[in-house]
Amino acid sequence: MQAKVSQRWMFGFLVAMLLGNPAALAESEQLAALKARLATSSLPITSVAEADVPGLFQLTLADGTLLLTDPNGVYFIVGDVYQAVNNRMVNLTEQKRSEGRRALIAGLDEQDMVVFSPPFPKLKATITVFTDIDCGYCRKLHQEVPELNRLGIAVRYLAYPRAGIDSASYDKLVSAWCAPDKQQALTQAKSGQAIPDRSCDNPVSKHYGLGDIVGVTGTPSIIFEDGRLLPGYLPAERLAEQLGLNIDS
Repeated sequence: MQAKVSQRWMFGFLVAMLLGNPAALAESEQLAALKARLATSSLPITSVAEADVPGLFQLTLADGTLLLTDPNGVYFIVGDVYQAVNNRMVNLTEQKRSEGRRALIAGLDEQDMVVFSPPFPKLKATITVFTDIDCGYCRKLHQEVPELNRLGIAVRYLAYPRAGIDSASYDKLVSAWCAPDKQQALTQAKSGQAIPDRSCDNPVSKHYGLGDIVGVTGTPSIIFEDGRLLPGYLPAERLAEQLGLNIDS
């Protein structure tokens, strides 16, 4: 009974806070004090900032999880927070996730990716895709790459073996990433052809860990340049529409 009361209180508290207008404030003494207090916490906190919700603070954990806490760092809220804006609900937490994904993806080296891109003058947009060779919908999306390129969309692949690091899928991805011609090797593997086993210094494990941080739960997982995450497959024209491209031009 006490847990239910606490949940109702917390829900009411969040609703009341969300009815206000978020204000962007400079780092306050309160924030500095909270950072100092949480410095000794057992939580793997990577950043502390004032939240969009007035009176609360946002914590980012090492695995990408976002939490809200009170100014004293005593109470913690897990889950998505929404704001009522013009008769619609805006997911503030997902906006923050998108910002984090955008920053992480922007910091990656394309040399560690397998990239299929149209000529630079025709480039209109870029998608970054977490992929697995043994994933049926990943193979279906790969068949759309020529059409995506024709529409001006570059496809940058990151490796995400769904079965984990110690798996045949992982080994296949490593072999593709270590091939002299990564594009050809990945295309062959995705068409069901065997490719030579290879080993080298490769980013597959790094990509896999990054996928977990940005919220990948399956493949393909498509990240747009603004940080939005689209789980699953879409045909080329639907992806172009999602990117706001005029496919008739």
